[in-house]
Amino acid sequence: QVQLVESGGGLVQAGGSLRLSCAASGIFFSLANMGWYRQAPGKQRELVARMTRGGSTNYADSVKGRFTISRDNPKSTVYLQVNSLKPEDTAVYYCNAEYGGRSYWGQGTQVTVSS
Repeated sequence: QVQLVESGGGLVQAGGSLRLSCAASGIFFSLANMGWYRQAPGKQRELVARMTRGGSTNYADSVKGRFTISRDNPKSTVYLQVNSLKPEDTAVYYCNAEYGGRSYWGQGTQVTVSS
């Protein structure tokens, strides 16, 4: 059974930082492509950052230079360091794993940025 459990969200002032974590189980983590997505109220879920199993990364233009994705394979955990937060970053952030031809999602963690 695949499980992705996010943590680290919260309420932060504009300009602040958070580190989101996603602990995976039930998959061979080092073989998975991992990503972070977000969904704001009334909007579609969008890709924020993604890291392949080989370490290649890509980011949404809106977060480049502010957000950093990383992974710790021995800990089966992917992180998203979010800096210089803006009110428009407010959303539920979801962890995603692409593994074995399937896509898996976590339950999400809320990030709220106050102005």
